[in-house]
Amino acid sequence: MNPFVFACITPHGGEIIPELAGKRPERMKITRNSMEQIGEKMKEANPDTIIVLTPHGTRIDGMFAITNSEKMHGSVEENGASYTVTRKVDRDLAMEITKAAKLLEIPTASVNFGSAAGPASVLPLDWGVIVPLAFMPETEIVVINPSRELSFEQHIQFGKVIRQVTQNSEKRIALIASCDWSHAHDEKGPYGFDPAAKELDEDVVTLIEANELEKMADFEPAYIEAAKPDGIWQALVLAGAMPKEYRKIRFLSYEAPTYFGLICAEVGSN
Repeated sequence: MNPFVFACITPHGGEIIPELAGKRPERMKITRNSMEQIGEKMKEANPDTIIVLTPHGTRIDGMFAITNSEKMHGSVEENGASYTVTRKVDRDLAMEITKAAKLLEIPTASVNFGSAAGPASVLPLDWGVIVPLAFMPETEIVVINPSRELSFEQHIQFGKVIRQVTQNSEKRIALIASCDWSHAHDEKGPYGFDPAAKELDEDVVTLIEANELEKMADFEPAYIEAAKPDGIWQALVLAGAMPKEYRKIRFLSYEAPTYFGLICAEVGSN
């Protein structure tokens, strides 16, 4: 059984947001159209809380970092424009995930800032969360940062914890794996060019279309380092949360209009 009302794999390039597209709205148009479809499906699912897995928020070496502030707030700036998001955190759900992970001795930390509670308890929202949330209904959120110091198997196990907590909750919970892919598509980009980028992105598309997310754990470390994706860790948490026998993936789109790859996919019940 799939306990999530909706799940998806989304990218987080700032220009996907229409307000940040600037003078070249066609550059991420394919992805933007896919995100609008995903957003509509999320609205239809009507979640009480959206869990977002992001590689770009508050990172703690060797631990999964789970938000436990009253709210989160942040902005993304692109092409001279800014897009701001503020969301309340579902602290009860966040603490349930934290407790369940610690019981299984999965390295996990609860993160807050400013004060224990009240209006000063605010953590920053990163672009890995802001971009997908720009297309989603306004709900409470729980933001989770994986750790690359932990094994792929631990990421799958952590996903199983999220699944367990969701099954025991009376809330309608959705899950977003916020993932950009290889970052070495362009020699003028910040990470340069490596032919592994195109190859790894093609492999990822194949695995998503075949509903074989778990096989991303088989990628060699040198291959990952050359291509520089940031999506594998979140995708493996999602794989643990929604095992293959309970999930059905609808692949929507892939493009690499700049130096990094963008993939959109819906993940539903099998």
